[in-house]
Amino acid sequence: MHEKDFSEVIDVIFTRDPRYLPDAYYFIREALDFAVRMHKKPPEGVLRHVSATELLEGIRVYALQEYGPMALTVLLSWGLTSTEDIGEVVFHLVESGKLGKTDSDRKEDFAGGYDFAIAFSQPFRPREQTAQQEEISSESADQPEAAETAVGHTSS
Repeated sequence: MHEKDFSEVIDVIFTRDPRYLPDAYYFIREALDFAVRMHKKPPEGVLRHVSATELLEGIRVYALQEYGPMALTVLLSWGLTSTEDIGEVVFHLVESGKLGKTDSDRKEDFAGGYDFAIAFSQPFRPREQTAQQEEISSESADQPEAAETAVGHTSS
């Protein structure tokens, strides 16, 4: 029995779970190679492993480098809307045998890595607009939520 090549594996995964387009899997594989180089890991062996955090950072940098201001649009078009989606794609590849993992690697390691809109849009916003947006975000985080008020009815 021959080992399935990457494209055959992606076809099988996509048939089972069509949430992520095949391009998302190819991108994640390329971004993983980029992350390995970015974090100066050896080209082969156990030490080549990158953590979820390292991979997410590599994916962010690689997407911005490859797609520039269109990075967010491209990722969204493939079904990647959050770092949790990246974890899903990575673990589909792990389950198919196309990526390895350590005993401590978990899909949950990808949860809450970064906000896609900020990570892929902010680098292209003018500095002044970015500073204003950060100020607004911190102000809204500091304000307590408005208390709910009950509407009273008077009886006649």
